Amino acid sequence: MERIPFGIQRMDSLVNGGAPRGTVVLLSGESGAGAREFMYTSATINGLASVDPERHDLYYGDLASDASLPEEIHYVSFTADKSQFEWELAQTLEEDIVEAGLKAITFQDLSTDFFHVSPLPRDWYADRTPSVKDLRSRTDREGLLSAFGDLMSEHAADNLVVIDSLSDLISAAEEEVSWSDVTYILKGLQKAAHRWNGLVLAHVNHETLSPERHGQLVDAVNGTMRFEWETGGSTRARTLVVKQFRGVLSALEDENIVRFETEIDDDGFDISDVRKIR
Repeated sequence: MERIPFGIQRMDSLVNGGAPRGTVVLLSGESGAGAREFMYTSATINGLASVDPERHDLYYGDLASDASLPEEIHYVSFTADKSQFEWELAQTLEEDIVEAGLKAITFQDLSTDFFHVSPLPRDWYADRTPSVKDLRSRTDREGLLSAFGDLMSEHAADNLVVIDSLSDLISAAEEEVSWSDVTYILKGLQKAAHRWNGLVLAHVNHETLSPERHGQLVDAVNGTMRFEWETGGSTRARTLVVKQFRGVLSALEDENIVRFETEIDDDGFDISDVRKIR
């Protein structure tokens, strides 16, 4: 089964090289528990492989025999712009990794579509003063979901697409989208991803969801990775639990792995310890 690397070397080594092509993975994380850093690392390290193989070999090593790089990497944001994204990367990874990896990442900014229906001043989220044509388009423009769907149709085939974040869509549910739209999006992505033959990583903060709604999202994707804080005594540790994941979980079960302790250092997101099922 051909795979696309997650870009986290120790994780990829445990799951035969990465995620199976044609899958949608939900990155479900508590605030600060590592889901966002996982996204940044995945996009940047995969980008590094195509633009600077020597540096990629230094930070990651060789790809598994069944793994192959995505043709392109697209990072989709509903609320941030490119400069924000680059600033966040710089806080997470070393400068040389970011500088090289960014050359292979195409940032897709949907913030204008997202904020369009809000009462915010336009200069908060757009670079220029609107023309008369722009103002007129505020009443007849394509909806946020249409813009997102067109973007995915155009860019997802054979590629790695990171969606940051479903939480933004959910927060807009009373304005332009409904909760059923959010679940339809994921179910539709899962169906289309099989044809696209790429990998879609979609982030959500599960602290903002009821258990029932979170369960609906989990059921709509191929796999879920849950990032959470674990408290033991006076210390807190970031952990990663792989929930249901077709084509991946069986490999972990064969090794009796249930939970990973994780860390974030200058190389980005990493696994620091692997726990066995007791």
